Amino acid sequence: MITDGRFMVQGREETSGIRIIRQKGSLFESAGRQLKAAGLKHVGFDPTQISVAQLQSLRKSAGARCRWKRVAGRVEKLRMRKDEGELAQMRKAAILVGEVFEAVLPMIRPGVREFEVAAEIEYQMRKRGASGPSFETIVAFGTRSALPHARPTAKRLRKNELVVLDLGVILGHYCSDMTRTIFVGKAPARIRTWYRAVLEAQRAGVAAVKSGVSCDEVDGAARRVLAGYRLESLFVHSTGHGLGLEVHEEPRVARGEKKLLEPGNVITIEPGVYAEGIGGIRIEDDVAVHANRSEELTRVPRDLIEL
Repeated sequence: MITDGRFMVQGREETSGIRIIRQKGSLFESAGRQLKAAGLKHVGFDPTQISVAQLQSLRKSAGARCRWKRVAGRVEKLRMRKDEGELAQMRKAAILVGEVFEAVLPMIRPGVREFEVAAEIEYQMRKRGASGPSFETIVAFGTRSALPHARPTAKRLRKNELVVLDLGVILGHYCSDMTRTIFVGKAPARIRTWYRAVLEAQRAGVAAVKSGVSCDEVDGAARRVLAGYRLESLFVHSTGHGLGLEVHEEPRVARGEKKLLEPGNVITIEPGVYAEGIGGIRIEDDVAVHANRSEELTRVPRDLIEL
């Protein structure tokens, strides 16, 4: 492992069975020199992870004898399949994010601001042992809930508004990711219908998750339900994504994705509908694939919450 002087002690504490080398110059210059010293003639690199400038630095430092081969996705393919230890850790992360959601729910009242809720969510994560959020927590009130990746603002919650909370934790290096939608007040008929449609779509997506099924089929199962409600045009993103050491990993659960699910995959199922000027509804859970079944890792009820 090549690292700079700031991380030599930490590197020794957090690794075993490898040599730790202090870099001289840039990281890629140091890596190139190590390749040259090892006398390697062929080296694979992932073009999706290394910039042109970084590759040029590696080539220059490694010398003319070293030949470079484009090898995309090898690490990601290995990371798609979690072993039992990884799955156990992801169960804990999924349970913890549910506990955080339930701890924060009482503060969802008229007058509270989006960034106050986001701050409480992230405080509750760390209080319960997480190292932090797995992505920037999404808290969106009212018409802002129509923004799938809304960032928290100073907007105050009002009665008769939708609330979308999308949160995830990092626990023992592994991520979770969950979304729930709340209505403050008594939801009108249109919102109830939309919520029922999203809930049915999510259940259909979860039910489709099986080893050997393509990601396209899972996406289609959710999408067909929304089409039956004539809401497919309001579903503006894919049905889900892989989850693991990062919050977005392979496989991608989307239209046209022919990759087959395998035991050890962990994916999100998160259909939603979003209408400008009205708001958005999304329901998201984490699902693990096993040889003969699927397992829902997040365990918070999905029924419409009216406060």
